[in-house]
Amino acid sequence: MKRKKFIKLASTGAFGISSLGYLSFDYKKEIFFKLSLAQWSLHNAFQSGQRSPYEFAKISKELGFQGIEFVSQFYPNVSTDQSAYEDFVTMNKRLSNENNVENVLVMIDDENGYLADENEIKRNESIEMHKNWINASAEIGCSHARLNLYGSKDVDTWKALSMESLTELGNHAKYLNINVIVENHGRITSNIPELMDVINGVNLENVGTLPDFGNFCMADEGYGSVFDGTCETTYDFYKGIEEMMPKAFAVSAKSNDFDENGDEKLIDYTRMLKIVKSFGYNSYIGVEYEGERLSEIDGIKATRDLLIKVGQSIL
Repeated sequence: MKRKKFIKLASTGAFGISSLGYLSFDYKKEIFFKLSLAQWSLHNAFQSGQRSPYEFAKISKELGFQGIEFVSQFYPNVSTDQSAYEDFVTMNKRLSNENNVENVLVMIDDENGYLADENEIKRNESIEMHKNWINASAEIGCSHARLNLYGSKDVDTWKALSMESLTELGNHAKYLNINVIVENHGRITSNIPELMDVINGVNLENVGTLPDFGNFCMADEGYGSVFDGTCETTYDFYKGIEEMMPKAFAVSAKSNDFDENGDEKLIDYTRMLKIVKSFGYNSYIGVEYEGERLSEIDGIKATRDLLIKVGQSIL
């Protein structure tokens, strides 16, 4: 995609401008990464029925993104029903081609329990459902499938079961040229040393991480509370990203709100992108806006603009 397509940007409330305008980016200066859009950024629109998840590729193209990141929960029954599976594959292959965007990854959520569940029957059922999503990811041309590692509250048991499930899924995925990646997604998965023990313990070339700039709440109540200050136990954001990057296949730029300069209020994007670049990373960084003050579209634009601004400033 030509860089100039990123330059014409609609201003958002974060910049205190009410009319459409331009931000002053250098037309000739490249950024070291590619931009993708995480479908979760539009979860309110999709969950409310205001927009169809099959509009995702079109919306992403209109916003200037090169790649798209799907979320499984917007496509019910894909892992259990052949008709739903075929619809997902057929529609999204066609729509991504029509809109000239790359299908980057699928974020697999809520597939019949947890991959580190101590109940073997539930765990194996979850593994099989994840395999179906990995198959679908491959069929639509993705490079990665992101999964969650939840389950046992005992750390040692969680590690052992996570490695067992990841090994099986990684071996399944490698024959499909899919990378299986784990996100810091709250709870124990945001305790990065423990997470990296699992990833390194599996030791498969196609098993790695999806570092998320903002998901560092280790408390059981969830991962989003880092932004409102209610998370009781938070892992250091920048240390966490640095520890995850050696195994990173994709990166997620989480955002919540912005100051008058367009900078994320909690996360130092300059510091984050310098860490990412220091590992030689040059693939997709996915925009994932989760705030409430701005609309979903404006929040996406603000995050996109910030990534471009900071990306162009880093030597």
